[in-house]
Amino acid sequence: MLEICAIASGSNGNCYYIGNKKDAVLIDAGISCKQILLRLKEKNLDSEKVKAVFISHEHSDHVRGARVLAKRLNVPVYFTAKTFHASYKNMLPAYPRFFEPGTALNVGEFTIHPFLKNHDASEPCSFRVEYAGKNVGVFTDIGEPCENVTFHLGLCDAVFMESNYDEEMLRTGPYPYYLKQRVASSNGHLSNRQALNLLEESAGVQLKCVFLSHLSAENNTPELALSTLQPLTTKCDVKLTSRSGAADVFVL
Repeated sequence: MLEICAIASGSNGNCYYIGNKKDAVLIDAGISCKQILLRLKEKNLDSEKVKAVFISHEHSDHVRGARVLAKRLNVPVYFTAKTFHASYKNMLPAYPRFFEPGTALNVGEFTIHPFLKNHDASEPCSFRVEYAGKNVGVFTDIGEPCENVTFHLGLCDAVFMESNYDEEMLRTGPYPYYLKQRVASSNGHLSNRQALNLLEESAGVQLKCVFLSHLSAENNTPELALSTLQPLTTKCDVKLTSRSGAADVFVL
């Protein structure tokens, strides 16, 4: 059995929990340690099971709580070397550990598969977490899907999938032109339409649930994201994450 939960998801902070009866890992720690622990408790998820935290890239909405969380839970926080050196120093743990993109590593009963992706960061990675033949992907902050993303997505039983913006809302919205260009670029974020296309083309038949993640507050709405991804509901569950709190726990 796997319990999975988006503790936070959005440009204001990201943190994803994947756990079994014995162990758990967190992908990203982009909100405060206090909020992470509070939201875990609200969802009856035991923080004592957390064996490690993995950081996808150096943007503060993914690493903000890493230093305090590492100290509070006495757990290692893993980075690539480039991500670590590019991060704000006051957010970093005193004793980091490092991983290499493309090289799997074991944490408790889990195997973590980190891989490179397209995003405007020093060495951005996404993750596939494997346990007992089941796989959970955390695929956010992806400008343009690459072969790494499509390969690992094809193995997933559940996935946190970026559905960052509605293309028309971004085009007509308040962002300055340069920021619109950055969001929609090959190193920016996935739109609702791009997320749908990626899932329709690359997801495996075993996929049971998609969690729409990293929704923009300015350029998307939950209703638009759900309606765009609605064609997937004939094949799997499609659920929302939240910018303001932990989503419901899903049991895989």
